[in-house]
Amino acid sequence: MSRNNQWMQRDLAVLWHPCTQMKDHETLPLVPIRKGQGIWLEDFDGKRYLDAVSSWWTNIFGHCNPRINERIKQQLDELEHVILGGFSHAPVIELSERLVQLTPKGLDKVFYADNGSSGIEVTLKMSHHYWQNMGQPKKKRFVTISNGYHGETLATLAVGDVALYTQTYKALLMDCIKVPSPDCYHRPEGVSWEAHSRTRFEYMRQTLEENHQEVAAVILEPLLQGAGGMRMYHPIYLTLLREACDYYGVHLILDEIATGFGRTGSMFACEQAGITPDFMILSKALTGGYLPMAAILTSNQVYDAFYDDYDTLRAFLHSHTYTGNPLACAAALATLDIFAEDKVIEKNQLLASKMGEATEHLKDHPYVGEVRQTGMVLAIEMVKDKATKTPFAWQERRGLQVYKHAMQQGALLRPLGNVVYFLPPYIITPEQISWLAKVATEGIDLATQG
Repeated sequence: MSRNNQWMQRDLAVLWHPCTQMKDHETLPLVPIRKGQGIWLEDFDGKRYLDAVSSWWTNIFGHCNPRINERIKQQLDELEHVILGGFSHAPVIELSERLVQLTPKGLDKVFYADNGSSGIEVTLKMSHHYWQNMGQPKKKRFVTISNGYHGETLATLAVGDVALYTQTYKALLMDCIKVPSPDCYHRPEGVSWEAHSRTRFEYMRQTLEENHQEVAAVILEPLLQGAGGMRMYHPIYLTLLREACDYYGVHLILDEIATGFGRTGSMFACEQAGITPDFMILSKALTGGYLPMAAILTSNQVYDAFYDDYDTLRAFLHSHTYTGNPLACAAALATLDIFAEDKVIEKNQLLASKMGEATEHLKDHPYVGEVRQTGMVLAIEMVKDKATKTPFAWQERRGLQVYKHAMQQGALLRPLGNVVYFLPPYIITPEQISWLAKVATEGIDLATQG
């Protein structure tokens, strides 16, 4: 029996994997990974896989990056963890200073959580609590856009709108106001992304006009709806939304968990709209894909609403055991150092252009409805009918066929339904992009036959 099979059997005896129908593994072998190096993952039998999805969108500078490794090793010998209630430490202070400096002007304070979903929960509570402290307890609802995704805890599911994740738990979720997405996939022929996004904003404007007295905040993913199928829209929507939130007295929450740290072509997606949100949530690539951490940035205005004598009970009494963990902070600081020293955003522009060129031919594929791109994210949507963009039935699992072919070839592509996407580490080479496009094309050809 191979070493892979040995580890596989031990795994299946005790492990329940995330986002997985475990019965699939009766026929679909799971892949135990022995080590990672750069853009490659290697299993116990020595086969390598190009990590084209950055290990769930986190690993931007490669596995076992020597600079991040060294920073964590140094920190490990000094301080591994300390309670952040009443105590502090150098890495969390330095990281907070750098995040305030790096993010759009007006984000002045940083609160930490353990992961992206927890970061969203913190932010929803903070916005709701702010309005209570300001004497406006009626402002307790949240406005979201259709097809959004913010995590899989109950509050994050409530402000999300991907039925695959939310439907089962609908009875447990708070009631939110859903507004049609500015997603440009179904825009009329000849209409630009900007024009379509402007038109779609009217739904949001009308919703805020009618409901602002009871709305605490609008929450959405800027420019890119990740788990909703890598759907994309124009920055003008965010510009208009910032203006509307200001006009109607509503918080703007931007979930930059997947879009932050260079993924959409700028350091943060909201920069392309020239705006500052009231709350920004960062996670995933924050630590270079090493350790779980989320940072919630907000304004002094929000912070000041909680700053009072203890007996007023206005404090924000939310905590996570590993909040501000020094090892995670060390990984994040090393990640920011790489951005500062290596001109990452500029280099990514060349890589993004290469991704577009390498997949240009797929725009004419008879079963591809669209090839779309925002920065270092490129998505290829397989369809049953190109003219009408009628999708393949989800039960046919066409994306799974692409996944299987790519794994055979040594590439980790993990489609979202019928959407094949590239979301690679920033250390990918132009040659690797060309090869990845070739593998994806072969997989799409196989998946759309018959």
